[in-house]
Amino acid sequence: MDLRERVNASMKQAMKDKDVARLATLRLINAAIKDQEIAGRVGDGESCVGDPEILAILGKMTKQRQESVRAYEEGGRIDLAEREQEEIAIINEFLPRQLKDDEITAAIDKTIRKTGASSIRDMGKIMGALKAGYPGQMDFGAVGKMVKEKLS
Repeated sequence: MDLRERVNASMKQAMKDKDVARLATLRLINAAIKDQEIAGRVGDGESCVGDPEILAILGKMTKQRQESVRAYEEGGRIDLAEREQEEIAIINEFLPRQLKDDEITAAIDKTIRKTGASSIRDMGKIMGALKAGYPGQMDFGAVGKMVKEKLS
């Protein structure tokens, strides 16, 4: 079952369970997927939004909510921060398991060996291979810094 089907099935279940908060978050996910689909349409009206694109959408939604949590906590709005945390938990159900730091380091080392990278100029090649091999499983912003340190 692809991610879109999983989201739709979860949305139907949330409707049956009358889980309003979960349903609202799932509808937001569905709307973001449809927005991407509309933006990606080509001349024949066909869209190509697959699992990799949906994973990117979910990752972006998670980051947005994490930033909101920080802002709400700084502003003393703990109730809103908790609601954002609940949305993050729902979104994370559809993301693959995040790799631990030691697993990320091993993946970076393996990719460097596989690509034969030797300098910072090869960073794009390494990041491309990591994004293709481990979609949605690591924070590529933090990984970029780790790759840069290893190549320096």
